[in-house]
Amino acid sequence: MTGLYARLGKRALDLAGAVLLLLLLTPLLAALALAGRIALGPGVLFRQPRLGRAARPFTLIKFRSMRDGTGPDAARLTRYGAWLRRTSLDELPSLINVLRGEMSLVGPRPLLVADGPALLRLCPARFAVRPGLTGPVQVGGRNALPWAQRLALDADYARAVTFRRDLALLLATPATLFSAEGIAAPGHAAGAPLAGESPP
Repeated sequence: MTGLYARLGKRALDLAGAVLLLLLLTPLLAALALAGRIALGPGVLFRQPRLGRAARPFTLIKFRSMRDGTGPDAARLTRYGAWLRRTSLDELPSLINVLRGEMSLVGPRPLLVADGPALLRLCPARFAVRPGLTGPVQVGGRNALPWAQRLALDADYARAVTFRRDLALLLATPATLFSAEGIAAPGHAAGAPLAGESPP
């Protein structure tokens, strides 16, 4: 990751974009919080450790989409939660992570801490940048893509961060969200687990 934009401009864009979006979306965020409280009960936010830049853990914030309890994700995912995920509206609270400097508007998606050793072996390049709300995988097929392709897209993005590329990914994101394609891998409530992959 080199260049003036990658070193300074990208963070400025993140701050300005996150502040603007939070201000504009305050009514929607309030409505989603109320709907989540009605559909799922107390605790509308979901917090989970994820891997950030340089593989440092941080706490990701999202709207909760599953009922509390044990059991497979598919059994705990409610109709309301499935809609949240399909539209990616569950990701909106992650704008707080962008403000904190833990995430960017654009970058590789933040993955589970448990996948850290495998990711450092398979795709260390992705940790050169902050994880993003959207990125090449979200625009290119999301969870429907095989892991090898997802990691290759992440590595390619991290090696060439430019304003033109970030702008193109941001502009392409709404159409991807409206299509709701690739939200889950076949046979899974969300993405397939990372296992048995080869480096990109």
